[in-house]
Amino acid sequence: MGNYILKRLIQSVIVLVGVTLVVFLVLHLAGDPVLLMLPPSTPLAEADQFREAMGFNDPFLVQYLRFLKGAVTFNFGHSYYYDEPAMKLVLERLPATLKLSGTALLIALMFGIPAGILSAIKRNSAFDAIVRIIALLGQCIPVFALGLIMIIVFSVKLRWLPASGSEGFRTLIMPSICLGIFTSATITRLLRSSMLEVLGKEYIDVAKAKGLKKSRVILKHAFKNALSPVLTVFGLQVAALFGGSVITETVFSWPGIGRLAVQSIYSRDFMVVEAVVFIMALAFILVNLVVDICYSLLNPRIKYQ
Repeated sequence: MGNYILKRLIQSVIVLVGVTLVVFLVLHLAGDPVLLMLPPSTPLAEADQFREAMGFNDPFLVQYLRFLKGAVTFNFGHSYYYDEPAMKLVLERLPATLKLSGTALLIALMFGIPAGILSAIKRNSAFDAIVRIIALLGQCIPVFALGLIMIIVFSVKLRWLPASGSEGFRTLIMPSICLGIFTSATITRLLRSSMLEVLGKEYIDVAKAKGLKKSRVILKHAFKNALSPVLTVFGLQVAALFGGSVITETVFSWPGIGRLAVQSIYSRDFMVVEAVVFIMALAFILVNLVVDICYSLLNPRIKYQ
């Protein structure tokens, strides 16, 4: 296990370096950063002086190595739009994103796991059909469309919930539901399929023949063994919540790193965009590493060589 974790950590570092290279390349392909950062009326002499001071005249490799050196110490430079350190801005907005993503994840688990288990137990029933239709709709409806519909219905028409902001629990309800529906639908469909496969195994029949309670057979024998494939997708969905928060936070004006990334892209604030992408990539890698380690804890038969 120790060797496997060390190997995965090394792979994670390589992936992070690749992510920084791609982001750095894409952002600099958007055009001359000086022309994007400075007002159009800036004199040419001042623009050249600014370009030289920022090191934009250096070769691309030199600029990237300088950026990579700063990334190791979480120093992504200074934001030109906010006039503050880029990482400081990201860390200030990170708690809001974690709050939104955590609530969305809780909603997904509260509805996805029971729905998946009950749908598998009551296969081909009316309840099963309703759950499958709802889960399919949850995966098909775009997040931004669902968010706009919820704002129109619950904020504009019914006036039950605020359309934006982050003050109080009521402002968290709509964005967290909107963000958690896709994950909930994914967990429901995958857990149902996995449970149906496990319920057809011989050891389930043996457990029933022993006279064990149905709840114990379902939870201890079936659910535990059906959880392994779900855990893989669950890890990806947890990390994807950070990516989905970009759209959700923009629709509901939630002050997280997703909305910060969108605002920084519009204002061509490269330093902040790079910091946001780095944090999201780091979260994605760490979550997947934790999921891989949990495999062996959930199923002792899994051994990493």
